Amino acid sequence: MTHSPTMRRMALYAAVLPSLWLAACSSTPPGPTAPFAAPVPGQLSSATPSPAQAGTTVPRASNAATARDYRRDAARHVYDANQPRIYGGKLPPVLYAVGTLQVHLDAAGRVSAMHWMRAPSHAPEVIAEIERTVLAASPFPAATQLGPVVWTDTWLWDKGGHFQLDTLSEGQL
Repeated sequence: MTHSPTMRRMALYAAVLPSLWLAACSSTPPGPTAPFAAPVPGQLSSATPSPAQAGTTVPRASNAATARDYRRDAARHVYDANQPRIYGGKLPPVLYAVGTLQVHLDAAGRVSAMHWMRAPSHAPEVIAEIERTVLAASPFPAATQLGPVVWTDTWLWDKGGHFQLDTLSEGQL
């Protein structure tokens, strides 16, 4: 007894389709993805913000007309989110780490990439902590006059884990 190609195809569909349908019904739907589940382009560490650190509020928009003007708004945003970690007063003459980081922000103020201009390679834990701090502060103030913007700042880090940003620094002793 010979079967036509159409009959064989129908028999194959009848055998395969129920198992595909059951597999689709039994799969768990994907949950929401955590922001920054993977490093952003240019990130040197695998740091991600903890759920407690992740930014939950949308900051007030920035009216800065240039990337240089935007620096103050971005730095103030980081300070507001990290008040206990900001070094108060003039920094000591010798710092544990200094790093200059460019942070690429999309039009909504979300981190899209990072680029280390000067990474404190002798202190990889500081690199990771700076990246974690930046990611946790996202979203940054949206630059309404600029759209996507690159924020560049120098991080001045003491041995105790406190820091200042060059933009808002109180200087050194």
